[in-house]
Amino acid sequence: MAARRATALALALFVFGFGEELWFRYLPEYLRTLGASAFALGLFGTLKDLLDAAYAYPGGRISDRLGSRDALILFGALSTAGFAVLWLWQTIAGVFVGLLLVMAWASLGLPATFSLVGEELEGSRRVVGFTVQAILKRVPIVLAPPIGGLMLERFGIAGGMRIGFAVSIALAVGMLLGLARALRGRAGETETPRPALASARRVRLRPALRQLLIADCLVRLCEGLPDVFLVVWAVEILHVSPAQFGVLVSVLMMTAIASYIPAAALAGRAEKKPFVLMTYVFFTAYPLAVLASKTFGQLIAAYAMGGLREIGEPARKALIVDLSDRDARGRTVGLYYAIRGFAVAGAAVIGGALWTIRPFWTFVAAAVLGLAGTLWAARYLPSQPRVTEEDR
Repeated sequence: MAARRATALALALFVFGFGEELWFRYLPEYLRTLGASAFALGLFGTLKDLLDAAYAYPGGRISDRLGSRDALILFGALSTAGFAVLWLWQTIAGVFVGLLLVMAWASLGLPATFSLVGEELEGSRRVVGFTVQAILKRVPIVLAPPIGGLMLERFGIAGGMRIGFAVSIALAVGMLLGLARALRGRAGETETPRPALASARRVRLRPALRQLLIADCLVRLCEGLPDVFLVVWAVEILHVSPAQFGVLVSVLMMTAIASYIPAAALAGRAEKKPFVLMTYVFFTAYPLAVLASKTFGQLIAAYAMGGLREIGEPARKALIVDLSDRDARGRTVGLYYAIRGFAVAGAAVIGGALWTIRPFWTFVAAAVLGLAGTLWAARYLPSQPRVTEEDR
């Protein structure tokens, strides 16, 4: 049954991700066609970050209470409703309202996904488990954005986006039906909810996890400042076509996928800290590489560097699970991501304000924050955080 659950989760990540990635990275440009200003784009990015933060801890509590399997089905249904809102309501307000629901799978469901991996795998095998999860989430990002870009070129921004929303609805409904059947297993078999467990113990972050969180917040601020403006920089300033931008996203994800397997194999046998630091170094360098790019070829090289930001992500996620209380894993992961999300929620607005002065400052400020996070992790994150049986 464990293999069946893992396969079902893998297929869900792939199918759901493929439908969403057809259009999600083009939402800032879609908002521009609907009349949104640079400040409104910053608000959009900030709302996305706030939802990541606000949904994380409730998602962990729901996961601990209902069980990770039932929680994932619930969150997938909410996101599907969000796709429908986007399809029916093609206005700036509709995008913001739809986002409230669309983010349920990624944000509310994050602790449930961590819990499911943590339940099935122990020790160094968790790094491999998170590697497989990361690859299956990112393969759709390789395939879908170029297809989405071609749709936008063929049918226009508004028409292409509406087709993408419709495809997402169809794929999500099919995914939910299959996921519900697979995760429940045999007739009448369900995951046992843990209501007493979900409230019996106070959630706390261990010292090593707190140091990782501080570094993570700084690095995610680095990511958040220019994030929603990357498509604007490429399409409006460097005059890259939507289809070419989709190719850039594919390059980024293919590089990430290529880095996962050897990095995960090594991290499972060695210290995780060096891989986390490598991830943070590439987070710092990426905005500078994009800023320095003047041609499509240079952007390809910059996005390949951006893909290397993921080299230590499986090790970092495994470290979070290692340092989480086994009996409150969903809430611990949720608390970690809630704190991180609220800490970086204003990044897009700050990036938008700097953008209105000069785009240069958005990218440079991002790199400064990334460097600060890298130095913090190098100085304060223990090389071998102590993990006891109670922690596991």
